[in-house]
Amino acid sequence: MTEKKLRIKQVRSIIGRPAVQKRTMEALGLRRINSTREIVATPQIIGMVESVKHLLSVEEI
Repeated sequence: MTEKKLRIKQVRSIIGRPAVQKRTMEALGLRRINSTREIVATPQIIGMVESVKHLLSVEEI
């Protein structure tokens, strides 16, 4: 079984966002606009991405 991966890219700023969202972005490894990560789509990661999806661009790879 192959692992499903996600490519996430921060497209909006976290300035003025609640602390919970800032910590979630940091936990995902996104530090600034246009930073990109490829991560394995575990249920925990999917939940984190859903909580800040308005700040991200997400694609399956």
